[in-house]
Order: sequence, then C-alpha cells, then structure tokens
Amino acid sequence: MDGEQFKKASAELSEYIVNYLNNIRERRVLSNVEPGYLRSLLPEQLPDKPEKFSDILKDVEKFIMPGILRVIPYS
Repeated sequence: MDGEQFKKASAELSEYIVNYLNNIRERRVLSNVEPGYLRSLLPEQLPDKPEKFSDILKDVEKFIMPGILRVIPYS
C-alpha cells in the first residue's frame, strides 16, 4: 500500500467509524451469533491478490460486526 492508498483507506475507515457511532442505537445490543461462528466463514487459504480496502470493510460489517456487543459511548 503506497501513501495515497493509505490515505484513501484511512479516510474510508474514519467514515466507517463515524457512521457506526452515529447509528449505534440502531444496532443490536447483544450478539446474535454463536461462539466460533466465524471460523466456518474463513477461507481455507489466503487470497492470491490483495483485496480492496472497501471490500474488507464490507466483510467487517457482514461477518465481524454480528459478533460485536453494542457499546454506547457516554455523552
């Protein structure tokens, strides 16, 4: 990842975090998955080519976030 790619990826991540915090009350409070659910979703091998960072963030939302507990920041 070169400097410009890093700059773009960090902006995407920042936007994702801001969106998460702005919409946190719409998310589930408790996880709706069983322990170990993610293991069966992981590929057997690493990808041959790098994935776009935007695709990685989509995977975070689709696969990781269902296992995360919602924490509302104090205001």
